Amino acid sequence: MGEHYFAERPGAAARRRTVDLVLPDLHLRLATDSGMFSPDRVDPGTRVLLETVPPPPPTGDLLDLGCGYGPIALTMASRSPQASVWGVDVNQRALGIAEENATTADLDNVRFKVADDVDPGLRFAAIWSNPPIRIGKAALHGLLLTWLPRLAPGGAAHLVVQKHLGSDSLQRWLEAQGHPTTRIASRSAYRVLRVDAPSPTAPSAASTTEGPTR
Repeated sequence: MGEHYFAERPGAAARRRTVDLVLPDLHLRLATDSGMFSPDRVDPGTRVLLETVPPPPPTGDLLDLGCGYGPIALTMASRSPQASVWGVDVNQRALGIAEENATTADLDNVRFKVADDVDPGLRFAAIWSNPPIRIGKAALHGLLLTWLPRLAPGGAAHLVVQKHLGSDSLQRWLEAQGHPTTRIASRSAYRVLRVDAPSPTAPSAASTTEGPTR
């Protein structure tokens, strides 16, 4: 899984299957395939995020960063039917499966795209993510510094990260970039971090002195 799920076109042979996402407010049966993140079950970190994050804003544009086959984006779309939800990933196979899952769930307020196909002028009322830590620290920092500045005024991101993969150092790094960051939940070795938009005087350059490692 690790060498394929963040590839644009995974080389793993296709092997379709389904997983169930069961939350207090919804039940989704999701198609998955080889070559994407956590194809055999909904990842525990994703589940922790979805069980602890506050409700998404009821309207506006919402983002699932690193959407995979769509459990986070589809939950956002279900909880905020009047919002426009965007799922972004590099993995073309995962994006196709996510579109299928949206159709199966009868959710028409969600779109799944590669980053270059998302209007750069969009500003997001919320960003939820189980970020791809294993792409490496520099790439992860670049990803976050690309998307977090696109939070709308008053918006917030919620990220779930395993403690042993660097959640605490990521929190310190985000703070150093001018993004106020608060741990809102801790469960089963996962941390859920709330990240607010930076203040106007926050530093613009990325520092890579700290952060999660592979």
